[in-house]
Amino acid sequence: MRYGRWVFLLLLVSSIAFWYFASPVVAVNFSPNSKEEFRYVWNTQDRIHRGDIRHGGAAVEFSHLFPGKDFFMMFDWWTDTGFQRCIDITPKWGRTIDIYLDETGRIDTTKTVPDVIARLKKCEGEPDPFRS
Repeated sequence: MRYGRWVFLLLLVSSIAFWYFASPVVAVNFSPNSKEEFRYVWNTQDRIHRGDIRHGGAAVEFSHLFPGKDFFMMFDWWTDTGFQRCIDITPKWGRTIDIYLDETGRIDTTKTVPDVIARLKKCEGEPDPFRS
């Protein structure tokens, strides 16, 4: 019984470490050359986070470790001058997905890798996040 506490503690720490390292993470990186401040909303299976971000910053969200068939992850971003975009994201288990935005706020296809772009789609009824 002497080692029982240590085994329990080791199992607890291992479980938390597994959850932390295996959960999909999505990072939206804003261009350091942007002139405007962006506002954003993360909507991950009805878990909603709002924020503001300036040039050179990033907005990061953890996905669900075991998403169900109804799982969704959406990222909306806009400026006060009327620019607005939204993407629906399909995260990949156990890795970070980096999405890069250019100075105008559109998805930068030269920095965002093709595998990540394949996991993005525009939200229904919204403008194309890759074009003007």
